[in-house]
Amino acid sequence: MTQNQFFPAIGQLAQSADAGPGDAPDTGAQDDDRPLEEVQSLCMQCGEQGITRMMLTSIPYFKEVIVMSFRCEHCGSANNEIQSAGTIKDEGVLYTLKVLHRADLDRQIVRSEACTVEIPDFELQLPPARGQLTTVEGLLRDIVADLSSDQPVRRILDEAAYTKIQQIIDGIKEVLGDEEEVEDEAGEAGQVSSATEKNKEDPVKKAITIKLDDPSGNSFVEFLGSISDPKWTFKTYARNAEQNRVLGLLPSEEPSTEQAGTSEEKREADGEGAEGTNEDIYEFMGVCSRCARPLVTRMKKVSIPYFKDTLIMSTNCEHCGYRDNEVKSGAAISEKGKRITLKIEDREDLSRDILKSETCGLTIPEIDLALQPGTLGGRFTTVEGILEQVYEELSEKVYTVGDSSTMVDEDRQKFQDFLKQLKEITNAEKPFTLILDDPLANSYLQNLYAPDPDPNMEIVTYERTWQQNEELGLNDMKVENYTAEDANEPKEEKRLEEVAT
Repeated sequence: MTQNQFFPAIGQLAQSADAGPGDAPDTGAQDDDRPLEEVQSLCMQCGEQGITRMMLTSIPYFKEVIVMSFRCEHCGSANNEIQSAGTIKDEGVLYTLKVLHRADLDRQIVRSEACTVEIPDFELQLPPARGQLTTVEGLLRDIVADLSSDQPVRRILDEAAYTKIQQIIDGIKEVLGDEEEVEDEAGEAGQVSSATEKNKEDPVKKAITIKLDDPSGNSFVEFLGSISDPKWTFKTYARNAEQNRVLGLLPSEEPSTEQAGTSEEKREADGEGAEGTNEDIYEFMGVCSRCARPLVTRMKKVSIPYFKDTLIMSTNCEHCGYRDNEVKSGAAISEKGKRITLKIEDREDLSRDILKSETCGLTIPEIDLALQPGTLGGRFTTVEGILEQVYEELSEKVYTVGDSSTMVDEDRQKFQDFLKQLKEITNAEKPFTLILDDPLANSYLQNLYAPDPDPNMEIVTYERTWQQNEELGLNDMKVENYTAEDANEPKEEKRLEEVAT
């Protein structure tokens, strides 16, 4: 039996639930076809037995998940959560969303049990908790409910903490557009001005930024339209040892000094260092970011014709199997940025070598594809290879949910069309334009006519803006007269003037 039989699509389960028992034939196998599984569970509030309902399903463009709901008929306690039924991803993910309009409050969110939520505008960080399938508005309302529950006690015991938390609550309510909450004489909650009832195009009263940092790679924030959504970005990153330890991927005991020495002796016995076998390859010892055991990182300097020297580093852990490849520039920082535009017309263009540095953005206007700097890290491959990597990342991590909303269906269809177009250009079925924009000029596209100019390629150098230099850490970099304390003052005044203007 395949995994899809255990995890049917969420739309199929919705149809099965709507059909009801009266619409199904009266067979002995009817109980085995129920979309929900029910088990008795102990209620942690009153100690009586409650009912936990579990549904195994697969969400389109995301993965297999387990949706669980608990309710106790004795005390009324209820909760629900979502857990991933797939494997932990090779890399963590960081999603950043700018909430500027009311339509942003309806964006779907999948928050795994390993995900940390941060709202820098309120200096608020939510630690990992139970998994959730919700929206931005639902997440913010949960935060308000959790913070408000203990406010009467805080007001008496710690007025300073009460004031600080109340400012956060009022700020979130301002984002949601809740003007007042009224309770009637019976104690039931009154009508709340909901953001869903207002114009989706209206801006929110207070713009905020929400970040989801998930080292397991199992969380997601919905984009609107296409992945070139200017308010939505996601990046992948390699987990560190502490994150792997939290996820349970590290061994129970740290490697001992004896094991580290054995690994060093084995390396010396096998290769006697890289210089003994290949003078162009260098090796240095390190610690694996996943299992915290000793490993060897190999580095080689490669000179790309008509470009510059480049460092290619390869890391392979023989204990846990972790592998990583990284490309960095081996030359000085360029004074200007570089933008490379290539018109790709046939499969021969797809075989061009490409070096995309970690500071480079990649854009394909024909399909509205825009990758922010830092996405995919540094890569040295071919044009076809990097397009295939983009397709794999999007088809695995990007997620669209909702079966009852027409708007969501339209978004899902748009994303299906986008993936189809991405596959078409990967197969060279139609021409397109590839743009590499690197403010450090550390990226490269092979010129098939070198040393003559390529008629399909345009290379433009430009002056970096102050903001680009700030993001790259170049504004505060000082390599001359750095011992003179007064040397920084004129530059600091100039920088403040530029910010003011």
